[in-house]
Amino acid sequence: MNARDAIKISIDCGALVALSYLEDLTDAEMLHRPAPGANHINWQVGHLIWSDHHHLEMGAPKFLKPLPEGFTSIYNAETASVDDPAKLLTKAELLAAREVQQQATIEALYQQSDADLGRETGIFWAPTVAALFSMAGSHWLMHSGQWVIVRRQLGRPPLF
Repeated sequence: MNARDAIKISIDCGALVALSYLEDLTDAEMLHRPAPGANHINWQVGHLIWSDHHHLEMGAPKFLKPLPEGFTSIYNAETASVDDPAKLLTKAELLAAREVQQQATIEALYQQSDADLGRETGIFWAPTVAALFSMAGSHWLMHSGQWVIVRRQLGRPPLF
């Protein structure tokens, strides 16, 4: 095993947990806010997809795949309060965009040398390119922990 394989395990773990929590949620349920001012799952998934894209742009930009048209105007800090499903992507559209970005991330990961992975980024929360790639798993895992609360509020049983 090498660093790329270890990072891929982290990405796969984040995907397994996140996709399991999303699997049985409807589009309407993905708009449920667990508390006033908290972000709903639809917006969080959009944020995560944008983040994966942005992290790749910072660490390995030649592997970037485009986001869906208008994505950054739909999913940004100013739109976190939007609850109108007509102004958001559907769950199916989000999951398709997630797949494109994750595959681009994995493709880029396996093209990085050890020296590439060790390259400093100057970013305090991801000081190396390896840390940027690691975010593709840990960031999804962190947000999916928030989704447990929504699932329980909606009457779903624990999954893990």
